[in-house]
Amino acid sequence: MHLIDVGTVLRQAVSATLYSNLVTRPTGAAVRQQIEELVTARGDRALTVIDFSQVSMIDFSCADEIVAKLLLRYQAEEEIFFVFRGVTEDHLHAIDAVLEHRGLALVAEEDGESRVVGVLEDSERRAWEALYLLGRATTLELAAKLTLDLTITQLALDALWRRRLVMRADEFYFVAAAPRAGSHAGSHA
Repeated sequence: MHLIDVGTVLRQAVSATLYSNLVTRPTGAAVRQQIEELVTARGDRALTVIDFSQVSMIDFSCADEIVAKLLLRYQAEEEIFFVFRGVTEDHLHAIDAVLEHRGLALVAEEDGESRVVGVLEDSERRAWEALYLLGRATTLELAAKLTLDLTITQLALDALWRRRLVMRADEFYFVAAAPRAGSHAGSHA
């Protein structure tokens, strides 16, 4: 797991020590470019945690520049996954709007709990939530848990994987999130 503190990246991008607001599109673009450099430098299969804990405010243009464009940039990368940590309800106002506009979704983590945010089909949301509770599962196990047809479950998992909301290893799927206490996902992330 790789951690990127957006507050630190922001202060480096605008050369200010106490600045903690993400406003203006150029600021968002500068922060995203630095995050992309850090992700690229990592170079291997990675779960990258983008930590917003030190960010007081994010406006729509910065949410689009940082969150949406970052997700779009790495959506085709099979080995790059993101979790957005420290995303508050205030942050979500802007982030939700850009996710809705662009048809995207992400994993948000707050206080050790993860949730999926954004645009998803009902079967995808149900599959993600059940998988999160289980820790990991095969398609067959998840279909049984959800009482869904195996084909519908597989289509939902494939869609979640393409959107980098779940990871897979062998026949197992697990959410792209920090492992929960008592789950089996820790050995795969």
